[in-house]
Amino acid sequence: MLFYRIVKSFAGFLLSLVYRIEIRGKEYIPKEGRGVVSSNHFSLMDPIVIAALLPRKVNYMGKEELFSNRLFASILNKLGVFPVKRGGADIGAVKTALKILNNGEIFGIFPEGTRSKQGEILKAKPGLAMVAIKTKSPVIPVAITGNYKPFSKIKIMIGKPIDLSDYYGKKVSTDEYQKLSQNILNVIRELAI
Repeated sequence: MLFYRIVKSFAGFLLSLVYRIEIRGKEYIPKEGRGVVSSNHFSLMDPIVIAALLPRKVNYMGKEELFSNRLFASILNKLGVFPVKRGGADIGAVKTALKILNNGEIFGIFPEGTRSKQGEILKAKPGLAMVAIKTKSPVIPVAITGNYKPFSKIKIMIGKPIDLSDYYGKKVSTDEYQKLSQNILNVIRELAI
């Protein structure tokens, strides 16, 4: 945890030197307990910005290709990143996400499952709603706007947690999970306006 805090502080400092950062809604991040942080994703910088600037540790999935180098994989693991095989359902990665949430931690996920080009509209994947419902976790929507050019403004808008408790303990189909995830993605897009 010390390594994470040091890297987080250093990254936050560097980000504040390179960008004009505005954050709104930090009060919506729970001080303790589980939560799913879900944001738009248009740059490799997005998870770094969120992890560095939110008040709690955010654990993320990272594409398995990032873990091919042992040293880099070790660093990623210490930063709360774990591998996911893309292109299909990775049961191991899903179990890791569920465990993180059941341990009362924060898990970060991108609804579309990948980066989108700004302006590109992708559909949400069902996994966002599924992990939130299975672990009875609130979803904290986060919108990032800006272009990551040096000295440009980066805005991080954190919305009110989304309560999915109407679905806890119920049988939910993949289509319903997808629709719920899409609704969350729509909230994120509205925050970005």
